[in-house]
Amino acid sequence: MKKRALIITSALFLVIAAAAIIFGVSNGRASAAPKTLVDGEWEGSAAGLNGPIKLSLTVKDGKVVEGKILSENETDFAKPVIKDSIDKFVKTGNIKKIDTVSGATFTSKGTIEAIKNALALANGEKVSAPKAYKNASCDIAVIGAGGAGLSAAVEAASKGAKVIVLEKRGLAGGNTNFATGGLNASETSVQKKLGIKDSNEQFYEDTMKGGKNMNDPALVRNMVELSAGTVDWLMSIGADLSDVGKMAGSTNPRTHRPQGGAAVGGHLVGVLKKAAEDAGVEIRYDSKVVDLITKNGKVTGVKVESKGKKYTVNAKAVVIATGGFGANKTMVAQYRPEFKDFGTTNQNGATGDAFTWAKKLDIALTQMDQIQTHPTVVPGKGLMITEAVRGNGAVMINRDGKRFNNEMATRDVMSAAILNQKGKTAFLLFDQGVRESLKAIEGYAKKGLLTEGATLSELAEKLNIPAAELENTVKNYNAYQASGKDAEFGRAASDMVRPLVKAPYYAVEVAPAVHHTMGGIKINTKSEVLNNSGNVIPGLFAAGEVTGGVHGANRLGGNAVAYICIYGRTAGSSATDFIKK
Repeated sequence: MKKRALIITSALFLVIAAAAIIFGVSNGRASAAPKTLVDGEWEGSAAGLNGPIKLSLTVKDGKVVEGKILSENETDFAKPVIKDSIDKFVKTGNIKKIDTVSGATFTSKGTIEAIKNALALANGEKVSAPKAYKNASCDIAVIGAGGAGLSAAVEAASKGAKVIVLEKRGLAGGNTNFATGGLNASETSVQKKLGIKDSNEQFYEDTMKGGKNMNDPALVRNMVELSAGTVDWLMSIGADLSDVGKMAGSTNPRTHRPQGGAAVGGHLVGVLKKAAEDAGVEIRYDSKVVDLITKNGKVTGVKVESKGKKYTVNAKAVVIATGGFGANKTMVAQYRPEFKDFGTTNQNGATGDAFTWAKKLDIALTQMDQIQTHPTVVPGKGLMITEAVRGNGAVMINRDGKRFNNEMATRDVMSAAILNQKGKTAFLLFDQGVRESLKAIEGYAKKGLLTEGATLSELAEKLNIPAAELENTVKNYNAYQASGKDAEFGRAASDMVRPLVKAPYYAVEVAPAVHHTMGGIKINTKSEVLNNSGNVIPGLFAAGEVTGGVHGANRLGGNAVAYICIYGRTAGSSATDFIKK
């Protein structure tokens, strides 16, 4: 049997174009311009969420008769998507019949591309070997293509800098891809349009209070003051931040997100990536930075590994935007032993690579032990349920069918409260009214995460909790909501936005998981990296979750997306100013 392996190339679009005429036919059957598929087993590969997806298509008598998964490293939820997509193509012969799956978008797209690539080879198309990355020079090298790195790249390029972004994975976005809640900002044009009263001072006070006043006041103040301008900037390059909700710990609604409460992260990544590419930024994927290059105390570039080969990128300035270390269990356990066996919401690239370089360059670190757990993560799946579900009216119940805490308490408090319940999990409970208020819930439904009951009694039976207790709990909550006073747990009237009265009713089992590493590289308000003596390291800037100080002991929902965009943009601007001196 013939076998040919495909290596993903920068010429992918040419390959797809050449093979496109067979995509609408059934396994090689006649079309307006038929091409015969060559018999054999043909391998295709493409980037998934956590690495390459490799598959094979078997062609017999000019038709695809079988498809196999050769290797992948996707999440448990996403794994079945690969097989289902392959099976659907074998059955229909039409690549256009394969839909992307909500919650497994990158896996779906990767599988489709891998199928296309295998078909191109079966169709006799010649695929050139991938162009290996070579040594390069630029004005600014950005390490990491997440929200912070892309924000830095867009800003620097807009000011005339030649920028190269180095991303160790095969796709952009990092943890930003999974941000669902929104972006916190105050005194914004969107808030004013919606009649929402808020202030920078209140945003500052909420953030400091949420972080137990362990936050760096200067970093917080700067973030707050730049937040409104950042919303305008993001909207100017195509972002939709027209919906404003409220997250736990915020006095006023200030969480900006796409219309209908849709997930913000993937949306912003797409907008920023396009803006970067339109501005001439070169994004190099599968390029892992392994070290910084210095000369006379100044950072002058990076050393990179890509597909087993090494190269260097010389730069006049470097921006570190590599994210946190939430997926590095060893590091998590080092700083917080009690989290040793916790799951994580982080993508597998969040391994804290930059902290290896920090030791070598005497880079100052701060609050490394401040690691946040998110209270509403689906056990065993690492899938986070956004805080906005509670913000839009959901309550939390235990296995006795009772509420046990103010649902809008900060993440650390809510996580501790859940761990004190039977089984160390709880149920997020809401009705059709809440579901209709937030588009993000539809994604959870498509993932099969919701337990549904036509009545509270039916839902209780499915959850194996006392029906009478659940009904009484909801009855009492609805009375609190109507009166504006939560007599049991003190949930604010503004946080009880609707009663739970509209059937059907839904529940999602949740538990705490490692979510955000709040400590990291110490920076100033210009995103300049500091050493242990408090001095600026020339030519080195940092932004995003790799840095520490702004969140203190607890991060408020919506502050991460704000922080990465604000300080990412700041890093790009500061780096550009530095190279022009």
